[in-house]
Amino acid sequence: MTDDKRTLRSAMLAWRSSLSPDERRSAAAALCAVWRHEQPFALPATVSGFWPIKDEIDIRPLMIELVNAGCQLALPVVQGRGLPLVFRAWRPGDGLEAGVFGTLQPHARREVVEPDALIVPLLACDREGWRLGFGGGFYDRTLAGLRRRRSVTAVGVGFDAQYVDEVPHGPDDQRLDWLLTDQRACAFV
Repeated sequence: MTDDKRTLRSAMLAWRSSLSPDERRSAAAALCAVWRHEQPFALPATVSGFWPIKDEIDIRPLMIELVNAGCQLALPVVQGRGLPLVFRAWRPGDGLEAGVFGTLQPHARREVVEPDALIVPLLACDREGWRLGFGGGFYDRTLAGLRRRRSVTAVGVGFDAQYVDEVPHGPDDQRLDWLLTDQRACAFV
């Protein structure tokens, strides 16, 4: 399974890096249009987004729409290897500081919040809601912990070509509740 994940991860990273800036801008705008048509959770809510890195789809326009809909936003913070993420409150325009793995995160003085919904980056997602990420397990650990305490909605976001037939998965992997791409919205039951 590890080799299958590694192969799929490499293929998706290569594909994503081949996209032009115009294709990326178009996809970010289309993602917002799909969101407006099919909202996977009730608004307003406390929502964790992410600051895009490594050719990820740009969800910053979507985060602005969420703020305009009355949502409280947060961004993830990596606490350390093997630990779940924490989420610090953030609004567009707030300063960010460098995190690990090239991420940007809210300043340490920002309030820690627990989201009702998480917008989750991905490299691939399949028809059953299994997600492939960068391999650190941060979102899987975080979702497992949150789901033990309360109901949360995990919404994977990506380019439509990242929706694949099958993602290898193991016992520690967490399924998504929804997938939003620049061309579709899928609910997983």
